Amino acid sequence: MGAMKFSIVIPYKDRLANMSLALESLSHQTLPTDEFEVVVGVMENSPQYAQLCRKFENRLNIVSVVSAKKWQLGLARNMAMRLSSGQIIVLLDADMVLPDEFLVRLWNEHYSNGENQCVVGQMIDYSNNDTDVTVVDHHPYNHYKDRLEAVQAKGPGESDLRLQFDHIIPWAYAWTALIALPRESVERHELTFDLNFWGYGVEDLEWAHRISAAGIPIVMSRSAFGIHLPHVRSLADNKKAEAVNYRYFVKKWPSIEVELAACFGDFEANQLINPLRQELDQLLETGKSFASVCATRGEVRSLYLGALISADGSLEGLPEAEPNETREAYPLIGLALPFGDKSFHDVITLAPVRGLSHNYRKAVQSEAIRVCEKTNATELNFAAHTHSL
Repeated sequence: MGAMKFSIVIPYKDRLANMSLALESLSHQTLPTDEFEVVVGVMENSPQYAQLCRKFENRLNIVSVVSAKKWQLGLARNMAMRLSSGQIIVLLDADMVLPDEFLVRLWNEHYSNGENQCVVGQMIDYSNNDTDVTVVDHHPYNHYKDRLEAVQAKGPGESDLRLQFDHIIPWAYAWTALIALPRESVERHELTFDLNFWGYGVEDLEWAHRISAAGIPIVMSRSAFGIHLPHVRSLADNKKAEAVNYRYFVKKWPSIEVELAACFGDFEANQLINPLRQELDQLLETGKSFASVCATRGEVRSLYLGALISADGSLEGLPEAEPNETREAYPLIGLALPFGDKSFHDVITLAPVRGLSHNYRKAVQSEAIRVCEKTNATELNFAAHTHSL
């Protein structure tokens, strides 16, 4: 007999009520229990979690691995994936409740013929980090079961907003609350999570970025869906962690697509990318694109925004470099920069940036203010600090 069909990988910390509902939904799967396992990356030493697992010991095959890192989702997932033995790894948040037929449908519709693809599931009731949540009301499992059955009877359609728009940037909607990928592809392409991400957000987008770069199609399923349960969260804390993580993402994979997501959001980037490409085609000569250039002279660091880079890698629009100056170019407009606050002695915005439409000029100006040490928001005037050559 071959390997079991699925390994359900769940990172877990301090969400006992939600985790109980998630496991309950998995225990009701119509797929035989010997054809899937649940592998949990646990980020705490919790007797309550151990007690919860004992509740399911005769109903689910649960394997737990404990991480020493307080809130490192990537490590928890990596450790769990290394222990997985199923043909397909399903990454699932502890906040997801699935319909009884979920695994059977996922297999029959997306993986029964050996397909090598990344399948993203719909999240019903998901609130995309737009408000604080301080109190959560939990309902009995049958409440969610009835709701899922009603959705299935009607047809989930496009309940998830991500299905209502074209997917131009495939990794931008591949969120790990509900997503599946063949284990063989994970191992062949070393698709583990980058541990330089901490706290909330972005580690899943970077992971999906590498999936897409490996040539693996990312598809969104209409039939694979689940209910996303609410959980306590601080919007301010999440946004703070997300901003730092996005800067690392931009530094690792600098591109217009990545900086667009970092500036405006992953969902919004899908809608903005084609109009932005058209705008750049009209603004710049064929074969040229924007570059942000870091110039270092001893301990003095300057940043040029709006330089141009040709297809051969040569830079245009910059003043002549001083003898002791080193330069590093990033293929970025400057909408989102991979640098910390006040990282540069000065920031020079070059003439081509002025040709951008208002929202993009405003974004570049905001980043220039953020990374420049000698100015504040009231002192840095975009036009006055523009260096025209």
